[in-house]
Amino acid sequence: MKTKDSGAGVAAWGNKVPEATLAFWLIKMMSTTVGETAADFLNADLGFGLAGTSAVVGVLFFVALFVQMSARSYHPVRYWTTVLLISVFGTLITDNLTDVLGVPLAWSMSAFLVLLLAVFSEWYAREKTLSIHHVDTPAREGFYWLAILATFALGTAAGDWFSEGLQLGYGASAILFGTAIAAVAFIYYVLDSPPVLCFWIAYVLTRPLGASIGDGMAQARDAGGLGLGTTVTSVIFLAVIVLFVAGSAIRHRR
Repeated sequence: MKTKDSGAGVAAWGNKVPEATLAFWLIKMMSTTVGETAADFLNADLGFGLAGTSAVVGVLFFVALFVQMSARSYHPVRYWTTVLLISVFGTLITDNLTDVLGVPLAWSMSAFLVLLLAVFSEWYAREKTLSIHHVDTPAREGFYWLAILATFALGTAAGDWFSEGLQLGYGASAILFGTAIAAVAFIYYVLDSPPVLCFWIAYVLTRPLGASIGDGMAQARDAGGLGLGTTVTSVIFLAVIVLFVAGSAIRHRR
């Protein structure tokens, strides 16, 4: 089944997603950490409040998404800016459901999982692929970013539910999700499991892993954290992200 974006559209577009290298996973995980701490920083430390933070980040995210989707080829700065903002926006969606509407984290987690599966189902039904190597039409990129948003909202709910709802703590939650990612890597590299399936499972799991690490560093010691605060934690990870993306941009240009 061909979509209206096939044919000439495919020829005109390049793939809009980078290779899933080690640098890709490190930047992605750190962006999830920034997503968690930056939302808290804007909300509490700067006094924007949840509604104000959601509005500001929402505008920035949709501007970045428009710029990203208007281009016909991949560029590191454009792509990772969108990922960084969608990580904050996805966190805020879950925070609004929990703090404003009072939706239990377990319900949010289940709802976002169903949403993600629905996106994958429609994406595959229309495009016959979920591979990040074929995000090369407007339709496929639209499905890709919708799936990414669902993974960030799902990961936020899962991380908060395990660390706070089940009272595992940030350290234990980080170990749990880190072990799960290691298991996915094992079945991919050793058991030769389907790469697309392994990629998306790992993508979902890096969100609660990053959130657990971010909360563990930022939260006060009496709350089980290291007490670095959201400002310091956000600056540390954002600085590392900038360095990685700058290096990626230089290599891409060459």
